Amino acid sequence: MRIAYLQPRVVDASICLQCLIRLSKRSRLSHGRDVRFGRSSNRHAATAASALFRRDYFSAHRADNPPSSSLSLSKKDFYRPDCAGPAVSITAEEARNHDSSKSILRDPQCSSALTTGLPHRRRKRLKAEPAVADVSSETIPPDASSRLSTLSTTLPPSSIRRPISLYLSLSKPRLSFLIVLTTAAAYSLYPVPALLLPEATTSPSLSAMTLVFLSCGTALCSASANALNMLLEPEHDAKMSRTRNRPLVRGYIGKRGALAFAAAAGLVGISGLYFGVNPTVAFLGGLNIFLYAGIYTPLKRVSVLNTWVGAVVGGIPPLMGWAAAAGQSATGSGNWQELLFREESIGGWLLAAFLYAWQFPHFNALSWTIRDEYKHAGYKMLAWVNPQMNGRVAFRYALVSFPICGALWWFGITDQGFLITSSIVNMWIVREAWKFWRRDGYKGSARGLFWAGVWHLPVVMVLAMAHKTGLWKGIWQRLNGETSDEDVWMEDERIILESEEPAVSPLTQ
Repeated sequence: MRIAYLQPRVVDASICLQCLIRLSKRSRLSHGRDVRFGRSSNRHAATAASALFRRDYFSAHRADNPPSSSLSLSKKDFYRPDCAGPAVSITAEEARNHDSSKSILRDPQCSSALTTGLPHRRRKRLKAEPAVADVSSETIPPDASSRLSTLSTTLPPSSIRRPISLYLSLSKPRLSFLIVLTTAAAYSLYPVPALLLPEATTSPSLSAMTLVFLSCGTALCSASANALNMLLEPEHDAKMSRTRNRPLVRGYIGKRGALAFAAAAGLVGISGLYFGVNPTVAFLGGLNIFLYAGIYTPLKRVSVLNTWVGAVVGGIPPLMGWAAAAGQSATGSGNWQELLFREESIGGWLLAAFLYAWQFPHFNALSWTIRDEYKHAGYKMLAWVNPQMNGRVAFRYALVSFPICGALWWFGITDQGFLITSSIVNMWIVREAWKFWRRDGYKGSARGLFWAGVWHLPVVMVLAMAHKTGLWKGIWQRLNGETSDEDVWMEDERIILESEEPAVSPLTQ
């Protein structure tokens, strides 16, 4: 056939591939067979026809490549049951010169079908497309430090709120608030002995002033550890979207200022815990600063074990709250063995274990959403080192919340109602952790587990405080005017003491 019949009659017309072939057949029927019988002429026609339909010509017209692309097109790209053929716009000059770099795809409806492929490959690609498209929706917003740092730039330079916002951003306020919450919850959950109830002593058994020193000291220790964490890795924080707006990264605060803030916060916090609470709690606060800034922060670039070390850091604050309450009822010297390793200390260790286990599903979901950024920054995280293990670890530690909450009831820290209410919340995070594991973090499972973890911890802590053993019984007795066994015992003791006092005669007055 003559190649002239394959050239389009209209310049810049959009022609489907199948329509182009159909028109070429009609042209051959209408014009008849070429009369030239020479071997060289037939070879020339075959070469020209193959040049027109060469693969790199049509690959330049793919929708996902720019006009200058030179990618090749495989055979599977021409399997197109859902489209009449690739719409190709060619000119007469392009048809003669066969220049693929000047051709442009004009039909967007058929562009997606160019890479359809064979049926099994098409099903595999369609299954993976929602997962890839879902990654953009998994983005976690910037942390509170980045937001405060950005907010400070909108304030006038002479405003006192500007430096306050900058230095507050060094403390990671949301994380510090969560740590203080767990510490105060453990302090309030400590079972008060009957001899130290307010009726038996001149002052409340769990001092409110002790709680103030505990909360402020814990917050300052947390601020010191977080500031040192930012001080040690500003160049790596600059590579991640969540942390690139932190004050040290943006240069709003110098390294000397951050170091002075961390040292002052740590010194004041530990001193407040030592003099306002007890030395054991002060030691735990200093230990947390060392573990977080000295072990966890550099270990993030060395091994995935950094997650386990960070979980230990998160489990210490509730142990601090428990030791602070135990120090007020200590009958001995009040040393660390008595406050942490006697029989009544089991509640503090259970709360510490709950915080330790909670961090894995929460952090593994968070790290999965920004796993590429962690990899780019050089942080060794399970989310990209071993994604399958990342999901399994999150699910396993989510399951641990059930026996821990059951042990809180078993050892008399909470009542039976806590078993029901905590199980509902625990089933929620276990369900999200299961989906996160089975779906490999895609289809919104990572985002669901992250927000489940955000709410899971404070809800369980509040429920534990609401179901503290004897709390509702005491409230019910107060509302109905009933007296408890302790009140009856104290009244009998008061009568006995009054009867033993010597009578005073009127002559001695």
